[in-house]
Amino acid sequence: MFSWLKRETKTEEVVENVLGELKKIYRSKLLPLEEHYNFHDFHSPKLEDSDFDAKPMILLVGQYSTGKTTFIRYLLERDFPGIRIGPEPTTDRFIAVMYDDKEGMIPGNALVVDPKKQFRPLEKYGNAFLNRFQCSHVPSPVLRAISIVDTPGILSGEKQRVDRGYDFTGVLEWFAERVDRIILLFDAHKLDISDEFRRSIEALRGHDDKIRIVLNKADMIDHQQLMRVYGALMWSLGKVLQTPEVARVYIGSFWDQPLRYDVNRRLFEDEEQDLFRDLQSLPRNAALRKLNDLIKRARLAKVHAYLVSELRKEMPPIFGKDSKKKELIKNLGTIYDRVCREHQVSIGDLPDIKKMQEVLANQDFTKFHSIKMPLLEVVDRMLAIDIARLMSMIPQEEMQLVSEPLVKGRYIYIGTHTYFKKPTVT
Repeated sequence: MFSWLKRETKTEEVVENVLGELKKIYRSKLLPLEEHYNFHDFHSPKLEDSDFDAKPMILLVGQYSTGKTTFIRYLLERDFPGIRIGPEPTTDRFIAVMYDDKEGMIPGNALVVDPKKQFRPLEKYGNAFLNRFQCSHVPSPVLRAISIVDTPGILSGEKQRVDRGYDFTGVLEWFAERVDRIILLFDAHKLDISDEFRRSIEALRGHDDKIRIVLNKADMIDHQQLMRVYGALMWSLGKVLQTPEVARVYIGSFWDQPLRYDVNRRLFEDEEQDLFRDLQSLPRNAALRKLNDLIKRARLAKVHAYLVSELRKEMPPIFGKDSKKKELIKNLGTIYDRVCREHQVSIGDLPDIKKMQEVLANQDFTKFHSIKMPLLEVVDRMLAIDIARLMSMIPQEEMQLVSEPLVKGRYIYIGTHTYFKKPTVT
């Protein structure tokens, strides 16, 4: 089962070559620009080799008891260390489920000092978070190609007003920036979107291409109720996602128990097939995704350089620095407009103005640097020449290849491998 997640040797060689080149390009051409303009203090920490070498990751997000942990067990066909499943909020921690020959568990404080893992920047969220973070090693063939991150169930009502002790949405943002897929799970019986869930979804903005929405436990209602539940979910999502496009929702029941209502069996099988085929593409497109993320990072670094140099230019040489700083932060929208006009930058490339104002309040504007065109020209050449060269290294057939499943009875085949089997209804 799930043997389609094993990458071919040729693909692995291509990925390793591209990632090796990416590391060199980042360190020699983009990193100097980031360090000169304090990019890491405002946005994302410096990228390490482990960030480039990491396997594709899937992040599961949802309110409590929507089936996140059960979804992972369904994929792996086994339990993992630290698993807890129940109708109440059981998973109270972030669990990174990763491959290892021996089953085991690593606590958060030890995990963030491991240079082979990509979690070192998470230490900034403190012990309150690290005590709620762990890595579970499982010798599962599925995890040879991907890693999965389980998250605490998002609370509702009075429960969400109790502070978790760490920046929950900040941690979600960190993971969202680095994972390849974000799966939002909804329970067919619990479609309300709490305030904390709304904030969590808003923290995922800017990564819309990674988000997949799953309506889970759909077999617990009949076809007439399912139609109404689907409509209600789309209405709720429309208020939160705030996009004119209709979100793609996968409908099914992702566990190994018999279906309660069998009338929608064919629908569930087709939807599950589509979702697994999407996950199947992650290992094959890992290098392409990292290329895409580096391009996004380079564009943000350029915009950040323009913005910081503009703020530095506005500062007085001697007197009135504090008052001028407050004025610039208050009128940051005007600075944004000026940067867009002078440097032909899209307003959509600029960071969120409220977050930027919060970070700028703790910065010393006099330590900002003026514009340094050679650094920006190096990044422009990187995007125009080096990235284009790396794109050509990835064979088109590897980027476009999609196996066509065949459905036969209760089995779905990809090539010669069975990767899905629904139990007989009892």
